[in-house]
Order: sequence, then structure tokens, then C-alpha cells
Amino acid sequence: MKLSDLLIALRYLVAPKLWVMLLGSILLLSFSVQIKNAGADSFNKLSSGKNDYLADSVNSDDKNDLTLRDAISLVLLQNPELAAFSKEMRALEGATLQAGLLRNPELSVNVENIGNIQKLSGDINSAHAVAQEVVQQLTTIRIGQLIELGGKRAARVNAALLGEDLAAKDYEIRRVEIIARVANVYTEVLAAQERLRLAGETRQVAQNVVNSVTERVQGGKVAPIEETRVKVGLSTTRIEYEQAQRDLISARRRLALLWDNSSPRFNRALGNLEILIPPPSFQMLEERVLNNPMALRAMKNIEQRKALLEVEQTRRIPNLTINAGVVHHALLGGNTAVASVMVPLPLFDRNQGNIKDAYQRVDKAVDEQAAMELRLKTELTQSYEMMSAVWNEINILRDEVLPGAKSAFHVMRRGYELGKFGLLELLDAQRVLFQNQVLYVRALANYQRLVNDIERLIAGPIDSVKPNHEINIRQP
Repeated sequence: MKLSDLLIALRYLVAPKLWVMLLGSILLLSFSVQIKNAGADSFNKLSSGKNDYLADSVNSDDKNDLTLRDAISLVLLQNPELAAFSKEMRALEGATLQAGLLRNPELSVNVENIGNIQKLSGDINSAHAVAQEVVQQLTTIRIGQLIELGGKRAARVNAALLGEDLAAKDYEIRRVEIIARVANVYTEVLAAQERLRLAGETRQVAQNVVNSVTERVQGGKVAPIEETRVKVGLSTTRIEYEQAQRDLISARRRLALLWDNSSPRFNRALGNLEILIPPPSFQMLEERVLNNPMALRAMKNIEQRKALLEVEQTRRIPNLTINAGVVHHALLGGNTAVASVMVPLPLFDRNQGNIKDAYQRVDKAVDEQAAMELRLKTELTQSYEMMSAVWNEINILRDEVLPGAKSAFHVMRRGYELGKFGLLELLDAQRVLFQNQVLYVRALANYQRLVNDIERLIAGPIDSVKPNHEINIRQP
């Protein structure tokens, strides 16, 4: 049976909640490309467009290969922080429901002179009969209803609804942060894979150099000490290769731990670090940063604080309590209707302290909103300046440094074989080439991390923003 057929069958056999839990487990264990289809519709514009040049730039038929979108799917399905936020949102729905409920009516039963229910005897106008009638048992049954005045209930409901909106913004903030965290760790895995590939190539180049030097030593063209030197260099490349292997293993584990899996079950992460998006216009980024969930939450916090101020202001108006009922005369028989109205007199407590507190918290929320915008713009400026600098560094390394280092190494190697250059010049050219290749990979990874950070700040894909043509843009 195919996996898709199995999922359809299970869908009708289990309860909806169990189905969601079972689906998450199957996705985590199978690690198939169906993860992409199952979770794609639930992503917002950030996760759906998140670094497509990293996620889908390399195609593979191996279902155990991982894309960035697959990693985001797994993390969003398994992350306990998001689960906690979703439960908080459902809890606040209950608080909103409670805020809109009417007060319950109150039933009171009062019995006076219990037991004096004997019938009158003799002269009903006698002193004894009159005294017995005065102290007869009276049963009073009342129903009271508190009526809230001044729009208290509507103010409470409005404040509770804004509390739900704040919880939704908190959920979105954490969701964007988690997506950015996954993208950063995924970039580390890609960079580690590339460094391992470079270390393997460098080790092979060092082995070829050893072979060439060995031939020259055996031919009596150079001293045996040169063979010893190149073998030391070969051992160094082996150490670097092993270190690159350990770094890759560590990065893969960090990525898998984001979806609570200590042992990675994917073969490799798909992506190409060299497919870059040029730095966009800073002015457009600055406009987009105000759409960040943190900025929107700060604005929504002001609204909620104003709603809470309104709640406190409505409490200045006293409520009205209405009571109505009957009095039953046990001795004489018959019922008497009674009614009452009770209104507190706001002579001393007019809720002054709570109103002052609410006013100050509104002002505090306004200051926090301004501070949040300043913080976001500051982070954006720093990330953008670093991004522009790294972009130019990448261009210089790719277009000038690496071609020169490769050409110098090939010339030195050929010249050494012809006896025109010494071994030290060859080893130095080899070292410079490897160092610049590693520096290039590091610059690519730094650029991708800065892209991830800016996407976190604007809460959207960076390729949706118009590029800045003032920067030195050179596509790879």
C-alpha cells in the first residue's frame, strides 16, 4: 500500500485530534516529500517564500534529502513553544466568553418568627391575639438582579477581544522567530557541507602534489626533504577534512533537534549558497519593518490599554440592583408583594486609583511602541549595512580573489614540475587557495544569515522587495 493510501485510510478510522497527532508522527518518521504538500498551505507569506533559492534550487530524486521548506514544516508541527501559544489563545477565548456573560440573578428566602403559626382563638381584638399577630411567622422570598450600567459589559468584552489579538500577535512573533532560527541552522548545514567538499578537494590536491614530489624525488630532481614537507601538508589537510566532518555532524544534529529528533534521518540538505538575492532598497525595507508582528503587537497593546482604561472608567458609574418578591403571612394567610431598588452612593470610592493606573499604562504602551519601532529600525540598519558589506566581499572574492588564487596555484604547480619554482612557493599557493575558498563559503553563509535576519524583521521574503541598484550588484 502506498503512503498516500495509508493516510487516507487512517483519516477515517481515527478521531480528528488523534489524526493530527498521528499525521505529525508519520511525517516525522517517513520524512518524505509529502511533508511539503501537507504543510505548505498552513504557512504565511514568510514561510512559503522563505529562501526559495536555498530550499528548491537543487533538485533530487532521493526522498531522504531535505529542503528548507521540509525543515520548517517539521519544526512547526513539532515545536512545543508554538503549541503553548496556541493553548493560550484558546484560553483567552474562554476569558472573552466569560466577560460577556450577564450576572446571575440571586434568590433569597427570609423567615422571621419561625414556628409562630398557630391560629387565633377567642377575641381577636384582645391583647393576646394582637401580640400573637404581630409576632407571627413571615416568609419573604425575593429575586434580585444586578444591572450593570455605563456599558461595563461591552467594555469588558472589547478588552478581552483585544487580549486575544495580542495573544495572536505573540504567536506570530514566535512563529517568525522559529522560522528564522530554522533558516539559520539550515544555512549552517549547507555551509558545513560545502566546507567538507572543499576540504575533500584540498586533500585530493595535496595528495596529487605529494605524488608529483615523490616522482621528482625518485628521479633525483629534488631532495627527499621536500617529500617530507608535502606529506606534512597532506596530514594537515586530513585533519582539516576530519574537522569539517565533525562540524557537519554537529550542524545536522542541531537542525534535527529543532524538531525534537536527536539523530538526523536525512541524507543531505539541498540548496546552493551561491544563488544570492541582491540587497534590496533600504527605504522599502524600512517601510516593511513596521509590518513586523512585534511592531503590530506594540500598536495593538496601545489599543488594549485604552480598552482597559475604558473598563475602569465605566466602573465609576454605580450598578443598579433590583429586588422583587412576596411576603407570606403564616397566621393570617395571604401574600404581600414587595420590591426594592439599591444603588451605591459614589461618595468616597469612584475608582480613582484604578483609572489613574490605567492612564499611566496607556502612556507606557505608547512609549513601548515608539521604543519597539526604534529597536526594529536599528536592527534593520545594522543588518543592512553588514549585508551590503558582505555582498561586496562576496563579489570581490568570487570575481577577483578566487580566480587569481586558482590561477596562481596552477601556475606554481606547473612551474614546480618544470623546476622553475620551489616547493615553498607551491605550498604557499595551495594554502592561499584553500583559505580563500573557505573565506568565500563563510561569506556566503554570513550573507544568507543576514538575509534570514532581515526577513525576520520584515516578516516576509526579501525577494519581494525592490533591489537597490546603487549597490555594486554582480550576479554569480
